[in-house]
Amino acid sequence: MKYPIVIHKDDDSDYGVTVPDLPGCFSAGLTIDEAIDEAKEAIECHVEGMLMDGDPIPSLQPIESHKTEYSGGIWAIVDIDLSKLSGKSKRINITLPERILTVVDSAASREGESRSGFLTRAALEYMEHHPAA
Repeated sequence: MKYPIVIHKDDDSDYGVTVPDLPGCFSAGLTIDEAIDEAKEAIECHVEGMLMDGDPIPSLQPIESHKTEYSGGIWAIVDIDLSKLSGKSKRINITLPERILTVVDSAASREGESRSGFLTRAALEYMEHHPAA
């Protein structure tokens, strides 16, 4: 999942990072590069906690929807592989029509994700929009 982050810096401070799509998820770093690296770890920990608590993962919003609230910051994207979160991974065997698998693989490739990461994200997004599932 590609999370937009906004990096900001006040005088006499480190670079601060806010993750607009994950309320309460913040990070910081001495440099912009370090701030981005620390943001990745913060997002992974935040999402991991939400998954452990059974909370839905909020949908990602386009950066444009956050620009007014976070004006003056530097925007970056942090890529998180959700399939590596929420504890130990478990190998499963599923059967899909070849055409569907081709479409899934193409979509995963466009998003820069693995097949497992893409399917994990798709399942989490589905469950967020269909709470009874």
